[in-house]
Amino acid sequence: MKKLLAIALTLASFVVMGFSEQASAATRSVTFETASAAPQWQNRNWRNRRNRSRVRTYRTTRVVRYGYRTYRETYLVRALPNGRTQTTLISRVRIA
Repeated sequence: MKKLLAIALTLASFVVMGFSEQASAATRSVTFETASAAPQWQNRNWRNRRNRSRVRTYRTTRVVRYGYRTYRETYLVRALPNGRTQTTLISRVRIA
């Protein structure tokens, strides 16, 4: 009786291992197909990454008052890639 039970359990384990091996082979083939069909998205935004690393420079003006005098100040603004700005006063012209 014990031998018959041992043989039945051995055959059952072989059957279960065979089914699990087929299932894992099927999932491997599905994942391989999806991985090979995936688009190459890594280089999609290369232009945006390049522009983010640059320092942008622009001019801006503002009207300010010092006491009774009014001036138009022109600044050179450098926008750095990390979000900071550096301003340099270019000219100050008195108006009225």
